[in-house]
Amino acid sequence: MTKTKLNTLQCEILVGILLGAASLQTESNGRTYRLRISQSEEHKDYLFHLYNIFQNLTTSPPVRYEFCDPRKPGKKYFRWSFSTTQQACFRFYGHQFYNGNKKKVPRLIHKWLQPRSIAYWYMDDGAQKWKGKSLGVRFCTDNFLYKDVQLLAHVLSEKYVLKTSLQKKGDGWRIYISSNSYKILKKSIFSYFICSMLYKFPTEKRATEMVFSF
Repeated sequence: MTKTKLNTLQCEILVGILLGAASLQTESNGRTYRLRISQSEEHKDYLFHLYNIFQNLTTSPPVRYEFCDPRKPGKKYFRWSFSTTQQACFRFYGHQFYNGNKKKVPRLIHKWLQPRSIAYWYMDDGAQKWKGKSLGVRFCTDNFLYKDVQLLAHVLSEKYVLKTSLQKKGDGWRIYISSNSYKILKKSIFSYFICSMLYKFPTEKRATEMVFSF
């Protein structure tokens, strides 16, 4: 196994996508990890963009596969995915972001969450609150423990001066960022978005056409 170091770009993006849908998997009791990324057919361009960033750690290109959602029997979807090889350079992040097989938010996330990280987190698991009617956005943090979601919201509030709130969704919690923080958020992260993901971010309209949320 070749020892490889992650560059700054890879580190900042990795933090963001691990808060999102990406995962780290180990077959060596935590000595090495591989990064696995999967996206819908709709987000194929985004997946290939991520592949290009981590390509030096892979040995095969992304693959397309069929996916069946158990919540919608009989309906089939196509997704794209790729995995890196097992690498020691992911060990630190594997230990920070996982408790066994369960994802967690690192205690020191405030040190690593850069604007680029937030942008990729949003492209991965963010959405407009009411598309076309509000400048508010949300992060789908449903799979994290409540205390972890609280920590993330605190970092966004304290480090980036964003007005946040937590709202329950099923058994989990999501982070909402107020439309009042739209300009701050856009200035911080929008320049890192790739073209195919720009649609996910709210577009300013005349105030009379918008519903301003908390």
